[in-house]
Amino acid sequence: MKVLVTGVTGFFGGCLARGLAEAGHDVRGLVRPSSRWDGRPDGARTLAGDVTDEISVRRAVEGCDAVVHAAAFVKVWTKDRSTFDRVNVGGLGNVASAAKAGGIPLHYVSSFIALGPTDGATFDEDTPRASDSTHNDYERTKRDADLLARRLAAEGDDIVRIYPGVLYGPGAITPGNHVVGTLLQHAQGKLPGMLGAGDRRLCLTFVEDAVAGVRAIVERKPPSPAYILGGDNRTMTDLFDAFAGASGVAPPKRRIPYGVATALGWVLRRRAEWLGVEPELTDEVVGIYRHEWAYSSRRAERDLAYRVTPLEEGMRRTVDWMRRSGLLPQA
Repeated sequence: MKVLVTGVTGFFGGCLARGLAEAGHDVRGLVRPSSRWDGRPDGARTLAGDVTDEISVRRAVEGCDAVVHAAAFVKVWTKDRSTFDRVNVGGLGNVASAAKAGGIPLHYVSSFIALGPTDGATFDEDTPRASDSTHNDYERTKRDADLLARRLAAEGDDIVRIYPGVLYGPGAITPGNHVVGTLLQHAQGKLPGMLGAGDRRLCLTFVEDAVAGVRAIVERKPPSPAYILGGDNRTMTDLFDAFAGASGVAPPKRRIPYGVATALGWVLRRRAEWLGVEPELTDEVVGIYRHEWAYSSRRAERDLAYRVTPLEEGMRRTVDWMRRSGLLPQA
């Protein structure tokens, strides 16, 4: 099957392209002229283009059997806020239009964050978002893109919505792999501490599970219009404990109260607006961490034989990769 994958220079898109290629598919990656596709699988083709440029997207889909749209602008902040809208919402519109014109199915990789915080509950694909309010431009535009995908599907477009959880695992250390980035910061002694009490649940998803889920959707054409490809619903304390068990690096001792982190994040965001330099933390991001983001993958388990890797197993495999890659010292 000839599959166009967008977002191949990012964490999840790169893992997807590799997984599809290893399964024997003819993979084509849409890559901006200013970017480089590191780790391109053998036999995969690079096609120059940008999801914000509909003409280049239409050229890229020609001759393809399916499109997996994984490109997104994943940042905590940027000076030009309209970039989030152009890439995350406008990009989806362009890819959907090109796929429809080519008569091929679109597999849209959204995000757990589009479904909204769960706070004490566990959401599935049919749970209505509890609030229209959002914390930052990334969450806002992923919500808006999700609404666009639902509307296009209702109008007859062949679209499957895919919601990975909080991804982690072997792959590029980009904002999309911020869990591993945070763990590396901690291992290097650069993490100030854990936000809050560390008791909020997150849907921690081993990246190889989500790749297998997307591959199953592309190959099987399952019956449902949306699938959560999640993982263990565990806390930040659990995450650092699992990392400690796999790496020997003790969990953070310091807890940073949300109020303190919010105030600091506000200062850093204002400074970023003044200097134009991306901040390490914003008050908006702290707002996200105040909530729980817990989801059920039961539908994917039923339709796709989806398997959730337990956090401790996924962390052992991640730490093994980190050591092989030289990111952590050998045990």
